[in-house]
Amino acid sequence: MEKLAYLLMGPPGPAGPDVAAALHESAGAMFRHGARSVQINVTDPALGHPFGVDPDPASQQILAAVFVWVDAAEGSKVALALPDVQPGSAAWHGWLVCESEPLVNRTHPPGPDGRIPGFAQLVALRRPQHLGWAEWRRVWQVEHTPVALHTQSTFRYVQNVVFRPLGVGTPDVAAIVEECFPAEAARDLHVFFDAVGDEARLARHMAAMSESCDKFMDGQAPVAWTTEWLLSP
Repeated sequence: MEKLAYLLMGPPGPAGPDVAAALHESAGAMFRHGARSVQINVTDPALGHPFGVDPDPASQQILAAVFVWVDAAEGSKVALALPDVQPGSAAWHGWLVCESEPLVNRTHPPGPDGRIPGFAQLVALRRPQHLGWAEWRRVWQVEHTPVALHTQSTFRYVQNVVFRPLGVGTPDVAAIVEECFPAEAARDLHVFFDAVGDEARLARHMAAMSESCDKFMDGQAPVAWTTEWLLSP
C-alpha cells in the first residue's frame, strides 16, 4: 500500500464549498481508479487564518488536499479524477509519501458523512538548506514529535515524508504534516496548546513549540486550517 498526497496550492483565500463538493463527487472516480481510501481536506473560512496571522498575498497557500491510498503508485490514475481548477489561479501538485502516524485518532470518530469533528492543520514543510536530509528528519521526527504531542491538544498526528514528486514543476516540499485538533482550539490558544486555565503552562508550551519548530523549519511553510473527511468505497 502506498500513499499519494495532492495539494491544491494558490494565492491566499478560502477554497470554498464548490471545491469541497467537487472533491466529494470526484472521490467515486478515484475509487474506480483503484483508491482504497480517500481523505479530503478543504480550507475552512470559518476557522480563519492560523493564529490570526494573515498570509502574504503573494505567497502560495494550501487551499485543499487529497490523500489517497493505493496498492501501487506506479501507473495509478487517481489524479485524473481531481477536479479541474481555473488556470492561473491555483494548481494541483502531487507527491508519493511515506506515512508515519505517531498519534492515531481514537477519540473523534468520523460522522456518517465521513467528516471528522474539529479541524485539521496542514503544513507543507521545506527542508532548510543548512540541514542535511538525515539530520533534518532526525530533528523533526525524533526530537520534535514528543514536543508537539506534549504541548498541543492534538488528537491525530500524521507525518508524510516525501519520497518523490508526481509530475514536473512540483514545489520543493520535504514533508506534509497533518494535525487534528478539537473545534474549540480554533478560537482559544489555551485549548490549542493544552493549557486551559493555566497561563504559565500556556507560556511554557508556546515557547517550547516555537523553539522546537525553529530547529527544523525555514519559517516559510504553507499552513492551512481545514475541514477533514475520511471516505471509503
